[in-house]
Amino acid sequence: MMFGGRHMRGLAQGTAKPVEMGKTTRRLLHYFHLYRVGLIALLGLALVGTLLQVAGPYLTGVAVDQFLQFPAATPRPTWLDRLLPVGADRSTGLTITMILLLASYLLAQVAQGGQLYLMNVIGQRVLLTMRTQIFERIQTLSLKFFDRHEAGDLMSRLVNDTQVINQVFSIGLVRALGITMQVIGISIAMVALNWRLALVSFTILPVIVITTVLFSHRARTAFRRSRETLGDVSAELEENIANVREVQAFSREEETMAEFQRVNVANRDAVVTAQTLASAFSPALNVLSTVALAIVIGYGGYLVLTPPAPPTGGGLVSVGVIVSFLAYVRHFYDPIRQLANLYARLQEALAGAERIFDLLDTEPEIVSAPDAIELPPIEGHVVFDHVHFAYKGDEQVLQDINLEALPGQTVALVGPTGAGKTTVVNLLARFYDVDQGAVRIDGYDVRQVTPESLRQQMGIVLQDTFLFSGTVIDNIRYGRLDADDEEVIAAARLANADQFITRLPEGYQTQLGERGRNLSQGQRQLIAIARAVLADPRVLILDEATSSVDTRTELLIQHALDELLKGRTSFVIAHRLSTIRNADQVLTINDGRIIERGTHEELLAARGMYYELYTSQFRRREGT
Repeated sequence: MMFGGRHMRGLAQGTAKPVEMGKTTRRLLHYFHLYRVGLIALLGLALVGTLLQVAGPYLTGVAVDQFLQFPAATPRPTWLDRLLPVGADRSTGLTITMILLLASYLLAQVAQGGQLYLMNVIGQRVLLTMRTQIFERIQTLSLKFFDRHEAGDLMSRLVNDTQVINQVFSIGLVRALGITMQVIGISIAMVALNWRLALVSFTILPVIVITTVLFSHRARTAFRRSRETLGDVSAELEENIANVREVQAFSREEETMAEFQRVNVANRDAVVTAQTLASAFSPALNVLSTVALAIVIGYGGYLVLTPPAPPTGGGLVSVGVIVSFLAYVRHFYDPIRQLANLYARLQEALAGAERIFDLLDTEPEIVSAPDAIELPPIEGHVVFDHVHFAYKGDEQVLQDINLEALPGQTVALVGPTGAGKTTVVNLLARFYDVDQGAVRIDGYDVRQVTPESLRQQMGIVLQDTFLFSGTVIDNIRYGRLDADDEEVIAAARLANADQFITRLPEGYQTQLGERGRNLSQGQRQLIAIARAVLADPRVLILDEATSSVDTRTELLIQHALDELLKGRTSFVIAHRLSTIRNADQVLTINDGRIIERGTHEELLAARGMYYELYTSQFRRREGT
């Protein structure tokens, strides 16, 4: 299927087995550990909030027993008695109790608000740290990694997966801390009030734990699948938005919509499965907590109606204790249910975290050797010594490549599409490492110097020109960030870009759209050449630099290149062979091998592949 192969492979990744949960959780918590001072303050607020929440049911029970005069109730002395005025009646006592109850509620809300504020601040800082690490890792990965991964999926990890982690861990962690303390505090209060009722209330806990454990495995697998299919949707969107012109030019709107529908349906099904599991989990916990309330009511009623041995009189427990216990049980199992639901949402966060950590754990394939040095200023003596290379497996792209370019020489690489020309310059810039042999510049193996010091002395103009959103002058200045405006304009003039730039609405300050869409392909190419001119490299790589311009613009570029190439070692890939007549060496590459080498005139005289390529282009123009 024309539009489905890449995404079928992407969706198949959803069957990958999730990594160990504890390890992923510990890595996530490490991010929050970086902000432990804020977490300590958060813990203090959670403790205060717990004490205030525990006080509410207790005060309610005291009010019932001490001030509402139930006949079966046995008044119990409390610390509240010390707050009452001497001789105070029950109405005064009830009023003071209600004021304390209201104050405890309001202060508990203040403590909860402080927790939410602190956790949001910490959560956003964690989100910033995580996204920064992901972006930094992406910048270090080699081109092989991007050959295997869609940009949309990487964007989904950077944006969507980190966001769900932030939502679960920033808000969820606050609730988890508060809820855990609340459960501990309520448990202590329940045992202190009546240990028999407490034990009966706890009988449902093992059932809840078993239910949660059984649910978690299936939920985590389902949520991981939903995160991966969301990445596929993002990849499909990014690809089609970037290539909407091609879609419309070939009238492939229906096929494209059908392909997006397939990916979108896969995401819908995965999300529905995950949310169905989550939706079924909450009612099950509600039933269990209701059962716990029924047990407390039944057994508590039995204790109220069962008299103890004389002469105590009354029931084994007071009605106020039962009222307090019912409130405690509700406050006990509601947090337990919330913790279980948070655990369910945690599965979604862990699914996103696994995808993020997969990316963060990906090691760059192009790294500096342990003893790598900074490449000193070079002259530009380039040697390929018996170089072999394959992008994957045993599919050799280059075989036994040997070439030498002296400082200041221009080497032209020609040959049919797919012959390996671009791969040669990719190895020179060390976007990939050779499988066998070596690439040397001024005697330094490129694998023994840092990639930064190597590429800083190179200028590259690619066939597919990329311009950033921003002004024209900023795009040219990308070649050397410390250049002033005069230097940028001088580079543009040398590249023959100044003429069209000055005719733009705002000249050099004209804002460019995404990828420079408001410029023609030839104009974008001229800006890219000006960027390389500004960088003033010792080694220059031109990969089809004139392939997308008209004949007049080609002549302008060629004149600029003649000036630019002076004194620099240059590698020029060109299908328009008129641009390489003055090259010091012309290498004809076919099937990954150099089959011809010499000057333009020498190769024409040899009447080999170069002669065939040249005459096929210029037979009509030159009448040969």
